[in-house]
Amino acid sequence: MQWSLVVPLKPLSRAKSRLSDTAADAVRPGLALAFAQDTVAAAVACTAVADVAVVTDDELAARELAALGARIVPDAPANGLNAALAHGAAVVRAMRPRTPIAALNADLPALRPAELAVVLGSAGEFSRAFLADAAQLGTTLLAAGPDRELRPEFGVDSRSRHRASGARELELTGVDSVRQDVDTGGDLRAALALGVGRYTAAVSAGLLIPGS
Repeated sequence: MQWSLVVPLKPLSRAKSRLSDTAADAVRPGLALAFAQDTVAAAVACTAVADVAVVTDDELAARELAALGARIVPDAPANGLNAALAHGAAVVRAMRPRTPIAALNADLPALRPAELAVVLGSAGEFSRAFLADAAQLGTTLLAAGPDRELRPEFGVDSRSRHRASGARELELTGVDSVRQDVDTGGDLRAALALGVGRYTAAVSAGLLIPGS
């Protein structure tokens, strides 16, 4: 089964405010872009992925991610993460009506293509499914099979909300790179320990990360 991925990305100037203890205001946009670049590069390289659509209005991010092979979808709703994902999914489905779709966070800098393939393979067994993040509170991937709506409920406590919506939680081991999103300095340390992609490695090389 080949999947279409929808990756939402807010304007870089407003991204990753919770990394303020680790990176200065001037550095955080570059980190957010690097996270997205490593996420998209790994997703494009995944054998289970047919295409990647990035929903963003950030011009720099659009250029850089398109260069990696992503399709750029303007954030027409401009009404937050879930609206962006629903819009991206609708655009993808208009072009490929029978494609299974998965929403994937843009902040997975340690993402491994093989681990993503394992998650998508497991998700394909259910009409809707999701993977909890490393903290076991949020969600890093939400999948919907052909003819199923994505129905994203990302945000605070999204693990509980996705479970309540009827999506099947994927109980998988060995897919840490798909779970490890980055919101805080601690998250970044954990991602670096897993081994991040080249973009994040380059941008984070000069940071003095607390606790590292």
